[in-house]
Amino acid sequence: MNEKKYKLAIVGATGLVGRAALKVLEEKNLPISEYVFFASSNSAGKELTFQGKNYIVRELKEDSFDEGFDFAIFSAGGDTSKKFSPIAAEHGCIVVDNSSAFRMDPNVPLVVPEVNPEEIKNNHGIIANPNCSTIQAVVPLKALDYKYHIKRIVYSTYQAVSGAGRLGLEDLENGAKGEAPKKFAHPIYNNCLPHIDVFLDNGYTKEEEKMINETRKILKRPDLKITATCVRVPVVNSHSESINVEFEKPFDLDDVYKTLREYSGIIVLDDVLKNEYPLATIASGHDEVYVGRIRRDNSIENGLNLWVVADNIRKGAASNAIQIVEKLIEYDK
Repeated sequence: MNEKKYKLAIVGATGLVGRAALKVLEEKNLPISEYVFFASSNSAGKELTFQGKNYIVRELKEDSFDEGFDFAIFSAGGDTSKKFSPIAAEHGCIVVDNSSAFRMDPNVPLVVPEVNPEEIKNNHGIIANPNCSTIQAVVPLKALDYKYHIKRIVYSTYQAVSGAGRLGLEDLENGAKGEAPKKFAHPIYNNCLPHIDVFLDNGYTKEEEKMINETRKILKRPDLKITATCVRVPVVNSHSESINVEFEKPFDLDDVYKTLREYSGIIVLDDVLKNEYPLATIASGHDEVYVGRIRRDNSIENGLNLWVVADNIRKGAASNAIQIVEKLIEYDK
């Protein structure tokens, strides 16, 4: 029996996440017989080489999905997703959206395949990819919540400039030459900026609110107590996070290590005697979430500290979206 083949669109194919998606797709062997790449009018007409073939990037238009697609990965920003994702879904295409446009929509699944793959089946044509900083956090948290029931989370993130796109990368590079920033409010070179996305009336940034609300939705814990401080740091790629967790139940530290080592998508790197712990340079280019510096928080009962690092462009966006497509194909069999 011949294996069913699928048609996949990549929207925002020329951006950082779009190009990462192409790289990830080249590494995989998905049963996709046809790829079509879309971008804005500014990038339309560019040529991309993918799987040894040359493709011309098409301009995304309202009739782009008339020809029929099985899946589409959107990585072109919230405004584009809001306009074109419903059009694609109306044409029978299942959209995996990397923007924040639909993440908190109660009718749209917010999915990390290692955490809540069952939600994929509840889609109505659109599946949301969580924020990059949320994705890497909830993988180890899900493993531990299942066993010890999380009571409270304190996030402190150290986020790479690649999370801000090409302009973020350019600000770091140009800042080393003494040039003024174009993307960030202050120079990122030699600085840590406690400012990601816009500030809200409550004093938090939108990025911090995303982490709080998305974690609650993914873990199905709407009342979970969470606070966050998100910081942009002068690192090219891969986000690092200090996660402080308070559990309802007591835990054995050896069992925590065992639980994390056995959980899908996690690599435990934690040998302080050898100075081994997760680093941005180690995680870059990989899809796994690296966890280390695992230790008790002795200031509270049932407290734990984790250091979590992952490639924000791959696992935090492109790879997670492609993993969702893989699950959709698996569920279609």
